[in-house]
Amino acid sequence: MLLGGCSAGTLGAPGDALRANATVVRVVDGDTLVADTGGVEERVRLIGIDTPESVDASRPVMCFGDEASRALADLLPGGTPVLLVRDTEPRDRYGRLLAYVYRAADGRFVNLDLVRAGYADAYPYPPNEHHSAELRRAAAAARAEGAGAWSACPHPFEE
Repeated sequence: MLLGGCSAGTLGAPGDALRANATVVRVVDGDTLVADTGGVEERVRLIGIDTPESVDASRPVMCFGDEASRALADLLPGGTPVLLVRDTEPRDRYGRLLAYVYRAADGRFVNLDLVRAGYADAYPYPPNEHHSAELRRAAAAARAEGAGAWSACPHPFEE
């Protein structure tokens, strides 16, 4: 069972182990993974973030796309237990499960970690906006610090 909704401050505090409700099967790209949710494999789109494209066959890999994919794979290698937390809408128009992703072992809020490190930008996904303000603040800080793609790419996160 995936949790519906979440409350700020209760999940993802450093050092807090969480009860997993899924296991990472593989990373697709910087903002999408496949997870086993009790015997069912689900494509999971991380809510509130966007990373440079790296797997769209119709266009070249974007600047920092491969790095963003590797960063997510480093945070969540196959077999990693995770807690997937939904917001308002459970799925996007492609049928992917929409979720905030927390690494169960230590409670790391993966969506936020990717933004802080400059691998992802905050990306509003209305009505799924529980963490929008937090993600926007992290993106502004990463941009100001020149973290990740912000210093490596001429126009990061623009298609």
